[in-house]
Amino acid sequence: MTHEHGSTGPSSSTGTGTGISSGSGTSSGQDFHSLLRSLRVWDTELPAFDPADAPGDPLPLFHRWFVEAAAAGQPEPHTMTLATVDEDGRPDVRTLMLHDADERGWHFASHSTSAKGRQLAARPDAALGFYWPAQGRQIRVRGRVVPGTADEAYADLHARSTGALAAALVGRQSEPLVAYEELERASEAAWERAAAEPDATSGTWTVYVLEPSEVEFFQGEARRRHVRLRYLHEGKGWARELLWP
Repeated sequence: MTHEHGSTGPSSSTGTGTGISSGSGTSSGQDFHSLLRSLRVWDTELPAFDPADAPGDPLPLFHRWFVEAAAAGQPEPHTMTLATVDEDGRPDVRTLMLHDADERGWHFASHSTSAKGRQLAARPDAALGFYWPAQGRQIRVRGRVVPGTADEAYADLHARSTGALAAALVGRQSEPLVAYEELERASEAAWERAAAEPDATSGTWTVYVLEPSEVEFFQGEARRRHVRLRYLHEGKGWARELLWP
């Protein structure tokens, strides 16, 4: 990851003080670049990270960094990017929620009929990315994805809110939508069903587990001497190595 840490590029004297005009004139491209160059990164004191003190397994370090990110006020530290590959070998990426991280791997959930579900069925290798700018940290996880059991999917679906259940009952994720009103009608019916049948389930809802083969921890440093520690799964254990930033 490359950062212009603490950069203060050119900014416009008009607009809202962010370097971009509030109008819709022909200078929008220039305004965009002025704003882009003026934005600061990691405008806070960054924590130190000594890889010599890191545990032999990446999971305890992930748990520790996650807790520290939440304590530092990082919004939604449980959001992550999931990268997959489609049937033509083209990469795809989206943001979704982490549902668990344990000895098996990193857990998330979706419909098996969604774009990500179809891609994982065809090519189960994937990557996850966490970015926590409140502490200048990111974590990358790569590995093979396996589906969980029907019981796990049921438990996951009913451990969350009525709204989450209703959204799952709507289904049809990633399918073309002819008109937004169609979604409104389906959603209203799903909310009613979720409220009336809290034990309702979706046959396509699936828990996925990414079994890690590689986990990298990145700690930003003010002078750009960033620390990158990579864990590589070997047999039943883990090897560790440092990477140049």
